[in-house]
Amino acid sequence: MEEEQAAQLGLTTTTDEPDTMENGGGDAEEIPADVLAGIEEIREELDKIHIDVPPKIDTPIINMDRFPITYKENIPKERLILQYAENFRRQFVHLYRDRKPLLLNPSNECKVEKFVCTTIQPTLLPFQELYNYDGCAEFVADYVTFEPLDSPIELPRTLRSPTTILETQQGNSFEMSTLLCSFLLGAGYDAYVVCGYANRETTLCDEIREICPLLKKKDEVKEEEKKKELKKYTVKPPKDLQSKFIRKQEMRRTKEIENELEKKRLEEEQKQEELEKAPADDLHGLRIHSWVLVLAGKREVPENFFIEPFTGNYYLTHDERFHGIESLWNNTNYYVNMQDCSNGCKDLIFDLGDCVRWEYMFPGNEKPILEIADEDELEAFDDEEDEEKEEEKHLDMPPSWVSPINLTLKQFQSRCPKGKKTILYKRSKLEKFARYLMDDGLITRLSIYHDREMKELIQVKEWYAHRADKLDMRFHNHRSGQITEYYKEGRQQNLKEHLYKATTPGPETERTMIFYHHSRVDGLVKREETAMAMTEYFTNRQDFLHYRNIQFGKRPKKLEPANVAPSHNPRPILKITNKFHRNPEKSANEDIAELVFQIKDDRIQLMFHHQSSNITASTREFIKPPNANDKGSILSFAPDLTQTFQVNPHQKNAKNLEVYTMLVDMVNLEDKTVLAVRESEEEVREILENRLNEEARSDLVISVYDTERNEKAKQHRLDREKLLLEEKKRREEMELDYLAPFLAQKGDPERLNKDQAMELKLDCLADLKHRLIDKANLIQARFEKETAELQKKQQWYQQNQVNMLKEDEEEYLEYCSEAMFRIHILELRLNRHKELAPIKYNSLVQRLQTDARLAEFF
Repeated sequence: MEEEQAAQLGLTTTTDEPDTMENGGGDAEEIPADVLAGIEEIREELDKIHIDVPPKIDTPIINMDRFPITYKENIPKERLILQYAENFRRQFVHLYRDRKPLLLNPSNECKVEKFVCTTIQPTLLPFQELYNYDGCAEFVADYVTFEPLDSPIELPRTLRSPTTILETQQGNSFEMSTLLCSFLLGAGYDAYVVCGYANRETTLCDEIREICPLLKKKDEVKEEEKKKELKKYTVKPPKDLQSKFIRKQEMRRTKEIENELEKKRLEEEQKQEELEKAPADDLHGLRIHSWVLVLAGKREVPENFFIEPFTGNYYLTHDERFHGIESLWNNTNYYVNMQDCSNGCKDLIFDLGDCVRWEYMFPGNEKPILEIADEDELEAFDDEEDEEKEEEKHLDMPPSWVSPINLTLKQFQSRCPKGKKTILYKRSKLEKFARYLMDDGLITRLSIYHDREMKELIQVKEWYAHRADKLDMRFHNHRSGQITEYYKEGRQQNLKEHLYKATTPGPETERTMIFYHHSRVDGLVKREETAMAMTEYFTNRQDFLHYRNIQFGKRPKKLEPANVAPSHNPRPILKITNKFHRNPEKSANEDIAELVFQIKDDRIQLMFHHQSSNITASTREFIKPPNANDKGSILSFAPDLTQTFQVNPHQKNAKNLEVYTMLVDMVNLEDKTVLAVRESEEEVREILENRLNEEARSDLVISVYDTERNEKAKQHRLDREKLLLEEKKRREEMELDYLAPFLAQKGDPERLNKDQAMELKLDCLADLKHRLIDKANLIQARFEKETAELQKKQQWYQQNQVNMLKEDEEEYLEYCSEAMFRIHILELRLNRHKELAPIKYNSLVQRLQTDARLAEFF
């Protein structure tokens, strides 16, 4: 080895004898010492080099026994199809030498060539999500992990079955497209597997430059604003006295500023796009890819579109990411594209019945073909119109060799390999989890970042399912520090949305709560709270209250333990403002529009609704008497405790008794309002306390029908099965002992002698013989009875046949039919009993001879 390495370097090794060199046929010269030293030095350096031979890679052994026979062999019709496809390929290569090869007969997982059309197995699984194309696409994209092709510019040599793809949860674009096409065809769509070319990002499932689908805004239809019709007697608006020149100059300056900002924004976006632009692809237009085509028509599909199997997204047929199509197929036919793809798929026409644009393999094309006949053909058709024509027979497609596609509920609910999947998008990261995988019920998390490196986090959106606290989604804005939680219906306080600061989650802080008002008795819609105020909004209340604002003061400092609840030291209420809707049953001057309790100043202010003919409203103000807070006392009243303003000066002033009654009502209403405010504060504290407990537990609701996850139902089922098994064993153990009655007659002796054993045997056989004879006699007696009654009925019919009505005759015939049926059944039972009686008798004899208690005597 050393000599070979030295020879490769152009050196000669030394031996025991000095080496010689030939120099023009002269004498040999001795190698200089410095050269030998160099050789030794190089040899030492080469000795330091060690080559580790890589271990032999064992190719995975495929267990062929687990595959059906259709995976390992071809039926005669499949072999004929393979020959037909090979002939088609040869003709195609001969006619179009510059075209790329077609994918026709790749090998399956058992190394057997199969036609690509027979690899598709149309299947409709019993899951509602897989009935629509978007659900099928999303499931395949989530459930199967993509594998890149071995060579990005060559067709795959192997195409595994959809069942294997579902089992391994891995597949390339052709295998995933075949699986997705099988689901779509089973759901009733006109779907095809496409073999073509796509850009680098699509073939490698690189979505780092794509916007997350959850962030794409849906197209909102803007309603056109209706122009207001100017009525003849409408009051004209006041004249605009502002200078038109000054207004024009301001608009010009504003427009210039906006243009400058827009220009800067566009420049920044262009710079950012240049930075994020993908590098040039040396294989642009040559990368092989497969996706799914869905044609319009079936399932009310309005237009043709593509579905990308790696991502589950759907695109229009002129999308730039798809560079061209070589061929497409489904379970009925194979089509070769004959159109120019220099502009990608933009100019392609997907009329598969057009023989010029699409060359199909099998003549039995299901697509309508438009053929224009010549005049001679039309005349010949007219002449032979009445003649019978033989139908032309074509080679049809053999059945799919793939086993039926099955998917359990557990597999479907797992969604992703190992229940988790992470997808990177442009400045965002999407994480998907299987249901019940996470302890808190998390199923989707979307993280949005500011930079491309995904280091500066902006927002996090989380979606939940099966939460006991009905939490549906949580939105956390890391810049503002706000958290918004969304809940489903069914919570105890009917909370719908909850917005609060992440740094101050406790009570008496800034927060907003929105409720399901139709489920609440008080009709509360929204509650806004800060450290010093609380605002509540109501709807559909009997007292017409729709707004309440409470102003709080600073809590007085008291020497109390740290664990004392805030309800024992509430915030002082300074002011309460209530607003009411119009009550049509009251007059405007008596219907309160705004009620203000100035608790700090001991005042009550009332403002009534406007009348249609007035521009101001009546008001009234009360000063609370000194003893207003004394319970059970009679309020003292004086005229100077109230002030009023009446819009109508001609209206009579209210009497003192009426004013006093109103004051009493207002004081009582103030107490009730204060109590309602304290209840609202307590409700907020209760909600927050429940939220802490719920987040700590994160209980999940499991359906009683989910026997795999519902431990209670599962344990109950196991207990029932255990009881049934024990009952079955008990019945087997307590099976009727045929010797027990005869042993009881002899006093149940512990051990039998020969005479007793013989007597037991004879008694047992005699008893069986007696029962068999009794049963036969019983059947015979019933047979004779039925026969006698039938004969009696026949005699009656013979005597009264002449004078019998049609109804009686029909009744007689029906009776005879039923009687003959019963007689026939009894005859069969008797014959069967006669056949089985000797067998039963012989069986009892054998059981008696083999019985442990009698075997020693026989």
